[in-house]
Amino acid sequence: MPFYVEEDAEENEQKIYESLLVKDPKIFTILSTELAQRILQVLSKQPSSAMDVARKLKQHEQKIYYHFRNLERAGLIKLIKTEKRVGAVAKIYAAQYPVVSFKLFNHKSISGIKTKANEVKFFEPFLDNGKLNAIIVVGSPDPHGKYGAQASDGIAAIDIALFLGHLTRDSPLPNYKLDTEMKEEDYKNNNLILVGGPKTNNAVERINKSMPLYFDYHREWNIVSPFSKQVYVEEDIGILAKMKNPFNEEKHVLVIAGKRFKGTKAGILALLKKLKEVEKGNRFDAAAIAKVVQGIDRDADGKIDDVRFLE
Repeated sequence: MPFYVEEDAEENEQKIYESLLVKDPKIFTILSTELAQRILQVLSKQPSSAMDVARKLKQHEQKIYYHFRNLERAGLIKLIKTEKRVGAVAKIYAAQYPVVSFKLFNHKSISGIKTKANEVKFFEPFLDNGKLNAIIVVGSPDPHGKYGAQASDGIAAIDIALFLGHLTRDSPLPNYKLDTEMKEEDYKNNNLILVGGPKTNNAVERINKSMPLYFDYHREWNIVSPFSKQVYVEEDIGILAKMKNPFNEEKHVLVIAGKRFKGTKAGILALLKKLKEVEKGNRFDAAAIAKVVQGIDRDADGKIDDVRFLE
């Protein structure tokens, strides 16, 4: 995915935008009219139909349809859904890219970019202007919760913290909480990064039934996938899911968990080493960032060092 990086020397920060990298400069002809630009402005704020845009811009509907066809053909807008309206079907479109770029010729690139654009995009809900905008929640190492369990996979969160350290600066401390320290307002007012399975992490247990992939405590905490109808029983299998916060739809949750420590570690390795594959979504539903992964010991030293995606 191409990105446009905008340097702000005064603020000493970077702003990163997704960009449509075009090969045919004729696309700029489509963008040369003021009306096409105004349409994109409207669709960037709220997905709409051509009729909605025509009314908002006080333009003839056929003229808007003409620009919609050109913008869709160029890949600048996309049909995202349809709605039934008074016996008809309305096509709802959304703007896709805030930036369009065209490389004139190959030249020496600038190295040493401070931020990693793909990673920043994936973690966008959990980052805000270079600062962590989430609570990392790990299970308490003491016996706790309805199952009296002791968490051992909280140490795996260290790798996530080190990774996020490359994407953030000057984040307020502390950035984590034990599951036993979480209050109701913490669940409702924050983005959450949850590490560990529901048996040892109360926060994961609380949202287990809302997760796209979940743990079945009736079956020894096996992982259940509604997408494939599969039940995973191995201890080296974990899940990675990015979803809306069930306590607050305006917030997000990232869950990395396994039936045992090996499964949680596999989920973390998948996130940190193979993010592009994670971004593709579930094999049975690409719209859902919900992956099932299995840890692999490539060098046979008894430690998981790689993963394979099961779905």
